[in-house]
Amino acid sequence: MALSAKKEALVWKTLNETRGKIEPSEYKNYIFGIMFYKYLSDKAQNWVQSISQGASWSEIWQQDQQRAATYMQSNLGYVIQPGDLFSDWQDAINTDKFNVMMMSDAMAHFNQGIAPKAKTAFVGIFADMDLTSTRLGNNTQARTATITDMINLMSEIELDEDSDVLGDLYEYLIGMFAANSGAKAGEFYTPHQVSEIMAQILTSGREDVDNYSLYDPAMGSGSLLLTTANYMHNAGKQGAIKYYGQELITTTYNLARMNLMMHGVEYNDIHLRNADTLNSDWPDGVVDGVDAPRMFDAVMANPPYSLRWDNQDRENDPRFRMGVAPKSKADYSFLLHCLYHLKQDGRMAIVLPHGVLFRGAAEGKIRKNLLDNHNISAVIGLPEKIFTNTGIPTVILILEKNRENDDVLFIDASKDFEKAKNSNKLRKQDINKIVNAYLDHKDVDKYAHVASMDEIVENDYNLNIPRYVDTFEEEPPVDVQKLVDDMHELDQQESELTADIKMMMDELVGTNPEAQKTLELLKKVLK
Repeated sequence: MALSAKKEALVWKTLNETRGKIEPSEYKNYIFGIMFYKYLSDKAQNWVQSISQGASWSEIWQQDQQRAATYMQSNLGYVIQPGDLFSDWQDAINTDKFNVMMMSDAMAHFNQGIAPKAKTAFVGIFADMDLTSTRLGNNTQARTATITDMINLMSEIELDEDSDVLGDLYEYLIGMFAANSGAKAGEFYTPHQVSEIMAQILTSGREDVDNYSLYDPAMGSGSLLLTTANYMHNAGKQGAIKYYGQELITTTYNLARMNLMMHGVEYNDIHLRNADTLNSDWPDGVVDGVDAPRMFDAVMANPPYSLRWDNQDRENDPRFRMGVAPKSKADYSFLLHCLYHLKQDGRMAIVLPHGVLFRGAAEGKIRKNLLDNHNISAVIGLPEKIFTNTGIPTVILILEKNRENDDVLFIDASKDFEKAKNSNKLRKQDINKIVNAYLDHKDVDKYAHVASMDEIVENDYNLNIPRYVDTFEEEPPVDVQKLVDDMHELDQQESELTADIKMMMDELVGTNPEAQKTLELLKKVLK
């Protein structure tokens, strides 16, 4: 079962106590690295117990080191040698024998033992853990003490075989680090409430499909991929779902690889790359001059908003046949990239700023082409302040490649939320209301409207939500007589108060000439 809210809060409190002087943005690299190593180590130990017939891993290793390593490699994709297990670190700490070099050596051994077929999943995954950094301490002893605190924290988290506790904790901490590490940190995390909306819409009616492919070209920590897969009934079956994604920032790319595996996704179902999506089209795309893109059942993205990009010489890029986005705003570049890689019967969801609904010039032309091609099926307006890295309101656009209908569903969900300290949160009922409105695809007073193509053309292809969903609440009529009576009553109260004050003033006498002078002036004012 998942961690309770009380346990999550305790872990976050303890984690902050161990953090010391390390900034959250850097500290997360160590704590997540140790967490992931614990996951791999526990998985290795469980595997050894299942095949060892009572023998310890050390005994098996001593009998035939090469054979033992090859066998673990073929089953898990990696090797953790005896002495390098997380439990070995714990034993060394308990006997005052642990040194940070033990971890450094274990990481080196791990990198050497990665199976060739698992390299894309594991190579460099611990690269962000600089165990020689002075941020951990000025000498080996200080660094050992810092790492020991982190290992002890992770040691408190007990895992059951059928639970996903470590994966849930990892996802919880990603969100907490994003919320507490400044604006930039939020770029690697899409709030779970937004992921839920996108996931339910993307998978609706397709929950039982096998051999399903997911793609996120700006995947961050991979939370969108995981949440979407969570609604597929075959998510736990190896090979049933393939996860594809690309991420520019190496540290975040490593987060995503860890996140997927700690949620039980097998390494051979993971196909992630560390590269620039807009500059290096992947998966496949143009190969040897031939346009051969790989297509996906569901595509999802929460890309960086209004990013500057190199839009030179893009006219011949097959992804941008509907138009090239301006260099100051890459929003439509990400959208067109997603649509390009969508299967003919697929569905995609992308989060973008409101500007994509009404900005003109190159973006206006792209929007018109998308609408004329019937690609946009829904526009969902979200509340402001629900993302950690921006307070601006955003929209979810739902697109399909081969729609027959030319109408567009508009949903204004901007007013349904719960206020938090520095942000707004979508509640379960808010999420359900959005998803149900999308599935019902019909008008809901002051909330949703199915706009015909004629309406959209009439609005010059402007998709600004207030043009289609009227949320105006008429003020109740003013009772003029009551207003007059209230004003008369206030006048009476004012006269009575003034009379009372004058009476009190008449009884006052100044204690000196200056005070008496001031008192006389006040009495004149009140006459």
